[in-house]
Amino acid sequence: MHIDQIDGSDKNAEKRPGEEGAAAGTVLYVASDLIWATKIKSTGEAIGVSCRPIRNMEMLNQRLDDCPVSGVVVDLEAGAFGIDVIGQLKGERSGGEGLGGGGSGSIRVVAFGPHVARELFDQAREAGADVVLARGVFASNLPQVLLDLSAR
Repeated sequence: MHIDQIDGSDKNAEKRPGEEGAAAGTVLYVASDLIWATKIKSTGEAIGVSCRPIRNMEMLNQRLDDCPVSGVVVDLEAGAFGIDVIGQLKGERSGGEGLGGGGSGSIRVVAFGPHVARELFDQAREAGADVVLARGVFASNLPQVLLDLSAR
């Protein structure tokens, strides 16, 4: 299953690592706690996807400069920083070009949070997140989410 099918849409434009013509990019992540950071990092290692943390905007800019970033995972419980990362990458807040290559952004962003946090889901969508998932859906589909985000 492709990540776009997880959230109910059906846009299968990107190839996954291992498919002909696919190249693996790095997936960055914002995690609210060590449990999620460990889960994302260890899952990436197990499936061969490079996952690197971002803890502030300076680190985001450094990561974008030093590796081929293809996707970002944002834990919405990380607070305003998570929403700011989405806005910076997608350029939605400023109405201009984001760090990820413009309003549509070439870097895909998946945000996740508690299913009851509808306001956070709305904020993530407004900031430009490509996919917003409930935490349980994200957790049960984590390997596929990372594979899809790493596809360039």
